[in-house]
Amino acid sequence: MAQNSSRAAGRHFLQIPGPTPVPDRVLRAIDRPVIDHRGPEFAKMAKSALEGIKTIFKTANPVIIYTATGTGAWEGALVNTLSPGDKVLMVETGQFATLWKKMAEKFGLRAEFISTDWRTGADPAVIEAHLRKDTNKEIKAVCVVHNETSTGCSTSIPAIRKAIDAADHPALLMVDTISSLASTDYRHDEWGVDVAVGGAQKGLMMPPGMSFNALSPKALEAYKTAKLPKSFFDWDDMINMNKVGFFPYTPATLMLSGLVEGIAMLHEEGLDNVFARHDRLAEAVRRAVTHWGLEILCRDPKHYSSTVTAILLPEGHNADAFRTLALEHFNISYGASFGPYAGKYFRIGHLGDTNDATIIGALAATEMALALAAVPHKKGGVQAAMDYLISAHSAPARQAAE
Repeated sequence: MAQNSSRAAGRHFLQIPGPTPVPDRVLRAIDRPVIDHRGPEFAKMAKSALEGIKTIFKTANPVIIYTATGTGAWEGALVNTLSPGDKVLMVETGQFATLWKKMAEKFGLRAEFISTDWRTGADPAVIEAHLRKDTNKEIKAVCVVHNETSTGCSTSIPAIRKAIDAADHPALLMVDTISSLASTDYRHDEWGVDVAVGGAQKGLMMPPGMSFNALSPKALEAYKTAKLPKSFFDWDDMINMNKVGFFPYTPATLMLSGLVEGIAMLHEEGLDNVFARHDRLAEAVRRAVTHWGLEILCRDPKHYSSTVTAILLPEGHNADAFRTLALEHFNISYGASFGPYAGKYFRIGHLGDTNDATIIGALAATEMALALAAVPHKKGGVQAAMDYLISAHSAPARQAAE
C-alpha cells in the first residue's frame, strides 16, 4: 500500500474470534435515543431481554445480565457461590482458562489446575479421577471452558457432567460459554450446569460490554452461604430488581435494545440452523488449512471448535509478522497467539453474523497472505473449501428442486 494512503478501500475482514462484526439490524437497534432506565418503556424492553436470553441458554432459571465483559461474569460466578479458602478444580485448556484460574486465586480460592499442552479440551476421565480422590469433598466447583477461544479446542459439557455424577461429587459445575453461546449447541438445564458465563460480543453479535450468568437452583442455594465479597456482581440484588424489569444500578440501556434484536435474529434463523451454519463454516476452514498442508493447533478432531480455528505456521515463520502483513496488504485481522505458542499460530474466527461467501473471502485473503509471506503451502485451499461448501449445499438444493 502506498505510504500516502490513509484509508483502506472496501470492507475490513474482522476474522478475530470476537468481538465479531455487528449486523446492521443490531446497530440500528442501538442507534436510538436514550430512554429512562426507571420508566415503563425500559421495563418492557428489559423483561424482553431477560426472557429472551433464557431461550439462548436454554434455561427456565434466572439469567443475570451484567454491564461488563465476560471477565466480569467470571467474577460473578465465583463470588456468588464460593467462600475464601474454597477449593476449585479447573483445567488448563488455554489462555482464558488460565486467566480464570488466576482470578480465582486473587479471591483466595485454592485452584487445583489440571495441566494440558493447550491442544485439547478438558478430559472427563481426568476430572472424574480428581473428584474421586477428593474424599473429603473439599472441591466446591469444577470450572471448565466450553470453547477455548485461544486455541480452538472445545469440551463436551455433557461428558463433564457425567464425570461429576460418576464420582458422586457435590461440586458445582461452572462453564465458560463466551465463544460458544449462540454459535454452538448449549443446553444449560438439560446438561446440568450450575453457573454459565457468557458474553454478548461473539455469537450474540453485539459490541463488547455485556455478559451473563445463567444459574441453577443449586447455584442459588450456594449463594446463601457464599462468603466472598460482592457488590456490583451480587445476584440477589439483580434478581430482585429484574423481577419488575429494572436493575440495581444504571444498566447499558442501548445495549439491551441491541440484545433484544440480536436474539430475535437468532430465532428467525432458528438456533439449530445457526449451529449447523457454524459447523459448516468451521469445516470449510479446516478443509482449506489441511489442503495448504498447515497444522491445526487442536490435535483431536473430537475437540475441534465450530467458532475458531488456530493455525500453526511452520518453524521459522512468525505468526505476529504474518498477521501484520495480512492486515497491511489485504485488510484482514486474525486472532493472536498466546502462552507457550506465542508467535507460532494465528486464529481465524468463523462465528457470529457470517456466511459462506464471507468465509471464502477470508480464506482467499489468507491464501494470498501465505504466498506473500513465503509460508510453504500447497495452493488450492480456497478451492477445497469451496468444494466442501458446494457439496454441503447440494443435497438441500436437490431436495428443494424436487
